[in-house]
Amino acid sequence: MFPTMPLLVVALLTMLELAVGSVSSSVPAVQKFNPNAVRINKCCERFEVMMDGKCTVAVNETAWVPQFTGRHGEQNVQVEAIRYVIGAPDCGSMQKWPIFHYEKSEDKLILFPDGKLRHLIVDPHARTEPEDEWDQLYAAGLHSEAPFQYDYEQGQYCMDKVVASNEHQSDGLYATVCSPEKAIRWTDSDFLLRKIINPICHGIAMIILLLVAIVYFVLPTLRDLVGNIVTSITVCLIISQAADLVRIFTEFSNHVSFVVADSFFYISMLAAFFWLNSMGYYIWKTFRARNVFLRVTDGRKYCWYSAYAWGATGCMAGVAIFSHFFLDGANARKNSSIFEDQDSIGWLGIAVFFTPIAFIILVNIFFYVTTLKFINRMNTYGRIHHKLKNNFVMFSLLFLIMTTSWLFLILSWLHYDALLYTHIVINALQAPFILYVCVLRQKHVTFLLKKSCCYNEPPQSSDWGDEMTYMNGGDY
Repeated sequence: MFPTMPLLVVALLTMLELAVGSVSSSVPAVQKFNPNAVRINKCCERFEVMMDGKCTVAVNETAWVPQFTGRHGEQNVQVEAIRYVIGAPDCGSMQKWPIFHYEKSEDKLILFPDGKLRHLIVDPHARTEPEDEWDQLYAAGLHSEAPFQYDYEQGQYCMDKVVASNEHQSDGLYATVCSPEKAIRWTDSDFLLRKIINPICHGIAMIILLLVAIVYFVLPTLRDLVGNIVTSITVCLIISQAADLVRIFTEFSNHVSFVVADSFFYISMLAAFFWLNSMGYYIWKTFRARNVFLRVTDGRKYCWYSAYAWGATGCMAGVAIFSHFFLDGANARKNSSIFEDQDSIGWLGIAVFFTPIAFIILVNIFFYVTTLKFINRMNTYGRIHHKLKNNFVMFSLLFLIMTTSWLFLILSWLHYDALLYTHIVINALQAPFILYVCVLRQKHVTFLLKKSCCYNEPPQSSDWGDEMTYMNGGDY
């Protein structure tokens, strides 16, 4: 038995040498020190190809051999030597885009003899010329139907062969490219509205919402349950505005920052609606209660509402993120990295985020209708009911503002510029309307601000709130 062991080792080494030799024989020779060698950026190793989104060792004739096309459409142009540069391109803060080229696909990849890569987006149904003539015209960019095209320099792309894993798919080419820099047109109204006016409006909105949060947090008599809820809503809206601001400048971000910005945007928006729902429930429950106490600054009650709002937001956010990474297009990404090519939250994740918001809107409508009926049936009410009525009006207006902004956000996803522009305008008006509803329209809030800023006499904090502190003020 033991004498046969060396023979087995020799046999295994011989088989390994033959396998490596067969792989290397299918790859063209590389002249590392030849100054005339054409630099080709290859995604996988020389002996590997792409299969199911992963680099796999090529067998027999499946190794990728680059085929070059001339600038005027010449096919199979020969080059003196090839120098492979292995690995994905270093795009820095720019986004990476995957491109697949297969038979009858809209994307076409053309490799020129100088090592530059051209990406064409064509209509496969518009082909009227024969196959070879059609390819030559598109390669040269001379077709009558001018396609979208962009050339990538060395270092801005990597390219490789895609081998189909089943008989229902065809082999093709794969490339990872850095997003091209777009020419900035300062006179373009669309560019001005999207890239200049919209970010400025986001910045102004964050400042206005921060002022509202400071007013309700600094003034002691406004730090009751409703005031703390208003502060929480404005903080959530500030985070959503900041995250949406990051999503505007796509050219300065990569796929990871897109996913993070989308996550913060949707989570903060969901939290704002849960807090709004808490306010509606508190007002509805208080009006229906038989004994209405004047003291509403109970910290324990705010803790319970916080547990509901943040707990529900955390649960739904966890489900949405899990659905995005593991359920949305799981068959296409089951063999790829979790964060690879994740440009934004998918439609399944957005549905998980927005479905609770839709139910919250329906529940808030119920709170609004039933509370309004109860108020209309009241003949007399005291000062605490007067304050609750003001809170109800503030809740109703906040509900209208936030729901309108949310609906136009959904409509902006349709491919109509008018809807997108309308969403930008509505989003810009959201913060000023909230400032008016929560501060300027509330006479007791403006009265407290005057007492704090103008009279050098800060409002006193008492257990009975600002109603009893300024009972004789008459500023309601």
